Amino acid sequence: MDTAIVVFTRDLRLHDNPALHLACARARQVVPLFVSDPAIAAPSNRARFLAESLADLRSSLRERGADLVIRHGDPAAEVIRLAAETGAHAVYIADDVSRYATARRHKLERECARRRIDLTLTPGLTVVPPGSLKPAGGGHYRVFTPYWRAWRAATWRSPCPVPQAVAMPAIGETGRIPAAPSASPGLAPGGERAGRHRFAAWRQRELAGPSHDDLACDATSRLSAYLRFGCVSPLEVALLISGNILDRPVSEEFARQLAWRDFFYQVAAAFPDIARKNYRPGAAWHQDQGALDAWRAGQTGIPIVDAGLRQLAAEGFMHNRARMITASFLTRNLGIDWRHGYRHFASLLADGDVACNAGNWQWVAGTGNNTRPNRVMNPLRQAQRFDRAGQYVRRYVPELGGLDPAHVQAPWKLPAAQRERLSYPSPLVELT
Repeated sequence: MDTAIVVFTRDLRLHDNPALHLACARARQVVPLFVSDPAIAAPSNRARFLAESLADLRSSLRERGADLVIRHGDPAAEVIRLAAETGAHAVYIADDVSRYATARRHKLERECARRRIDLTLTPGLTVVPPGSLKPAGGGHYRVFTPYWRAWRAATWRSPCPVPQAVAMPAIGETGRIPAAPSASPGLAPGGERAGRHRFAAWRQRELAGPSHDDLACDATSRLSAYLRFGCVSPLEVALLISGNILDRPVSEEFARQLAWRDFFYQVAAAFPDIARKNYRPGAAWHQDQGALDAWRAGQTGIPIVDAGLRQLAAEGFMHNRARMITASFLTRNLGIDWRHGYRHFASLLADGDVACNAGNWQWVAGTGNNTRPNRVMNPLRQAQRFDRAGQYVRRYVPELGGLDPAHVQAPWKLPAAQRERLSYPSPLVELT
């Protein structure tokens, strides 16, 4: 095979990239391509993270003698146009499960077939490919625990090596990386180098002592955006964790989080409407625009909830425990449709992954894969367990910074005179 095109989508890395590896192994020349589709304009945080990740990928490819070709438009049309320009007879692309990705794949399959271009779909976005694990009765896993058992017992593929050099034909114009817009001030930098550095630093902290559920400690890996854009390989992460410290409880928990991610991917593959429709029937929702606006702004009067939502606005990230608390408050305490929360998260999260974002929202709302669909997370109890001293609240709700631990999580219990001096709202609902 003479020339092949590698279409980068959500696998913006050189380490363990099956599409790039196969193309380099089978073709004499390889054309790395990213197509910016105006039909799916990303919110500012993801747009900035993407732009930085593309710049990092381009730099890494240039170090190996190639470049990243950037095109703007319909992905299938741009792939075919580039194939005609370079004489490519093969295309490699990582498979994906979202409704958009599925439509893109179908169109690319049709266009490649019409022009007798070989199209190869590769894994790489998950540890275990969606659909490769099935329950005894067929279909997909609807409950996590049996999926977790199957996931742990599965044989994983071997990671792909980094290409030392990438031979690329001459290209007239490689194109510009999309502009990096303004974003949340605390947004993490994008790119493979930043992602691998973050993972290495987190592993060292974990070996020193885990505390991933402590909201104030901020000891989570913060790899979610790097996994969402494929700046780090979920398989490599899983193998490094499993091969070194899986005997530690925190490592087991981290492996479970990777398995949860894979679980929601296989659910989304079987239920493409996961971000639009209830996976299973749920309660009737309450309409309250004022309460929804207050929730979005982090002005609910419940400090632990407001802290999470303000962290999201400031950093394009929210601690996973805070995500569950804020989601439960919106759907269970306020009775507001989970789709409003899903869309708010999607507008700000750098890791706004359709399958995981929607899957987790439906899990909390009781319409998804939760075996206890009536479960409610009491914000005050959660705060006592995971932010007992109130440090997380003080960090993101500074108007409560002077309160002692006895009142920082429930300022409405202060004497009236003290409450009036606080520039903080009364709670939207009464909590016990």
